[in-house]
Amino acid sequence: MYAERASRLTGAVVWTNTPSGSGPGRVLPDGCMDLLWYDGRLLVAGPDTRAYVTEGGGGSWAGVRFYPGTAPALLGVPADALRDRRVELTDLWPASRARRLAARVNAAADPATGLEEAALSRAAETGPPDPLLGRVVAALDAGRPVAATADALGIGARRLHRRSLAAFGYGPKTLARVLRLQRALALARDGTPLAETATRTGYADQAHLARDVRELAGATPLELLRGQAAGLAPG
Repeated sequence: MYAERASRLTGAVVWTNTPSGSGPGRVLPDGCMDLLWYDGRLLVAGPDTRAYVTEGGGGSWAGVRFYPGTAPALLGVPADALRDRRVELTDLWPASRARRLAARVNAAADPATGLEEAALSRAAETGPPDPLLGRVVAALDAGRPVAATADALGIGARRLHRRSLAAFGYGPKTLARVLRLQRALALARDGTPLAETATRTGYADQAHLARDVRELAGATPLELLRGQAAGLAPG
């Protein structure tokens, strides 16, 4: 069963999950990165460009999901180095440092609380994220074109692309697609018909929506809505 709550760290959520089935799961792209705990180990999930299919099996997971653009400063690694990857924290940090953090998380009342405390400590050390990144996400999530977003921010399209790679793991056009996917699925899950969902989220038509969902999520909209493509956690 999956559950999440808002984190005390701004721009993050804390979640736990104990998969109920033995089959594979599916995590949809959302522009976020996660610090994960599983079986006493710490891992990092990078930003996805397509659905990440998990292996079947039991066991409990916990994680902190970071708002797009906020994790690289906390983890000390550019997002594009982790695109479509899940890696052990020991692959990113010196082994002794990663082991100390894992020991701290494992000693907490529960892994989710330990992860949140670790994220809060890192945020206090690194300071707040660049506010420009939040403005990029807000503009693209509102459906603003990439060129118009770059002009409005006064940084130019090439610089926006470079900043986006390091902060989000991919260029602004891909980020815009991922954010649009999440907007569309949220509307559809609330009962909005797919044709209306497509119109309201900037797709040319329902067929365009269906193609984009299949490319990014690896399933049709109806399969996702009917729960035929079950997920380890929401995207």
